[in-house]
Amino acid sequence: MVRWRDGRGELVVLRPDGGVSARVPLEVAASYRARTRGLLGRDALEGALLLSPANSIHTFRMRMPIDVAYLDRRLRVVAVRTMPPGRLGRPRVRARHVIEAEAGAMEGWGLGVGAVVEVRAVR
Repeated sequence: MVRWRDGRGELVVLRPDGGVSARVPLEVAASYRARTRGLLGRDALEGALLLSPANSIHTFRMRMPIDVAYLDRRLRVVAVRTMPPGRLGRPRVRARHVIEAEAGAMEGWGLGVGAVVEVRAVR
């Protein structure tokens, strides 16, 4: 399984033909503390947040609805959901990582079930 450290990088959404659909600024939350904090207390997010390892999330105490993409160990999207504040997401059995973004962003990036992503230049 891929392991990252807390930091910043770029989320690259790949098209089925191997081309790039989108490049998105990315924050990585890999430590327990960073994953627990997540998007709490934020009014907006530029880009996306990767929680790893994770297979479920909640939106309690969040201020905005979010898009959630569940990724398997090969960074393939197994499910995408939009969640309003105050909800508890079901755990996804095959999910190993979760990407969060502002509601509606993932559709614009071409990120849907079956899409593959890459995480680049985490620092």
